[in-house]
Amino acid sequence: MSFPQRLLNPGEHVVVSTRTHVKEIFGALLVLVVVGAAAVALVVVLPASTAGDVGRIATGVAALVVLFWFVLRPVVRWLTTTYTFTNRRFIARSGFVAQEGRTIPLNRISGVDLEVGVVDRLLGCGTLVVSDASEQGRVELRDIPRVEQVQLLVSEELHRLSGARGDDGT
Repeated sequence: MSFPQRLLNPGEHVVVSTRTHVKEIFGALLVLVVVGAAAVALVVVLPASTAGDVGRIATGVAALVVLFWFVLRPVVRWLTTTYTFTNRRFIARSGFVAQEGRTIPLNRISGVDLEVGVVDRLLGCGTLVVSDASEQGRVELRDIPRVEQVQLLVSEELHRLSGARGDDGT
């Protein structure tokens, strides 16, 4: 997945761009399977009559509503949420129709930490914590794939940036 070049400033390039781990949509996939199986079972069990036809229509409508709310929405949210670090800033973007985002200049970031639990270690993801000098203080990016590699790349970019400013790191 790449960040749109039209949203970058001249001289700016992407260091790392990612979205949350696919585990974010495991629940949606489980709902899809369960609702699909339940809908098929109900349609097969209902009698071949007018009441059965109404029941089939009601089952179909209920299944569509549940699928929209618990499957389509989470999948679209997962597909449209990205976290990007460039050589100048951190960009969090989400949304399909109505978009929202947050940008933090790299020179305002004071640290990039990671937290990896047991399940996250098994799945190869973790939480990246970006600390900055703003009122919000920190941004937690949960379920980032290959979180150690992302932290390393961002830390290297922060070190490069601080070296370009002439900071001694203390």
